[in-house]
Amino acid sequence: MQVVYFAVSNMFKHLRISFLMAFLASMVFDYQLAAAQTPDDIFRVDRINNLVAVVLFSFVILLYTKWAREGKPLFIRKIAGLDAVEEAVGRATEMGKPVLFVPGLQEIDEIETIAAISILGRVAKITAQYDTPLVVPVRYPMVLAAGQEVVEQAYVEMGKRDSYNKDIVRYVAGEQFAFTATVNGMMMRDRPAANIYMGAFFAESLLLAETGNAAGSIQIAGTARPEQLPFFIAACDYTLMGEELYAASAYLSHEPLMLGGLKGQDLMKIIIIALIIIGVILMTFDFGETYHDLFKAV
Repeated sequence: MQVVYFAVSNMFKHLRISFLMAFLASMVFDYQLAAAQTPDDIFRVDRINNLVAVVLFSFVILLYTKWAREGKPLFIRKIAGLDAVEEAVGRATEMGKPVLFVPGLQEIDEIETIAAISILGRVAKITAQYDTPLVVPVRYPMVLAAGQEVVEQAYVEMGKRDSYNKDIVRYVAGEQFAFTATVNGMMMRDRPAANIYMGAFFAESLLLAETGNAAGSIQIAGTARPEQLPFFIAACDYTLMGEELYAASAYLSHEPLMLGGLKGQDLMKIIIIALIIIGVILMTFDFGETYHDLFKAV
């Protein structure tokens, strides 16, 4: 058996080396072919503005990440909806009722769903700390697996492994309005003290929020879908709008890498807005042609 194992291992080793050599040879050939055909276009001078932007953006993020790791205080404005999460869980604990968390209706490859699962981890830590029941209905199997993993990890980190139940995160239905009807039924039967909606929502947003409001729950919502924000604002107590949903992970965890990325992006947005304003002013007074050419290839 060991002989077969070593023979197979050596075969794969030689195959990997062969593939690597072939890949390197093809890269060298492609480079020589490109150099022979376009000797003057190996370095695109007209794209140097892109290089400057990438270097500047990377430098800003790395700098803020370094400061966060060193413990320097980085200002992040208060987000009322996230500050209210612990209050909502505390209310559920006092009333002896569960917390309902809905991580949107999209697959795990959507950035809003990833942000929602990250927030779920923080909410699960708080519910584990207070021994508050948590219910997380999901629409897709991959979201189910990710949610179970995150919640279990949260309970383990809080020293409450025995309190974890795999059915905390449960698959409900794969169809949009079947999912909505099931979750609405949970709200009316179980009367959760707090409903938290985070992620991507569509036509069901108002149905969920209105049912939760009728059930008397405190409601916190967050989505990056502008067409759904009015419904959440009207029916929920707190609403995270747009990029507040994506900033939630850094806000709750204070992880240096996340804080560095968040602060770096904010600074780059300020720089871009300033450049736009300068360009508008220069173009208004017919002094902006050279300035415009700087950004032509971006």
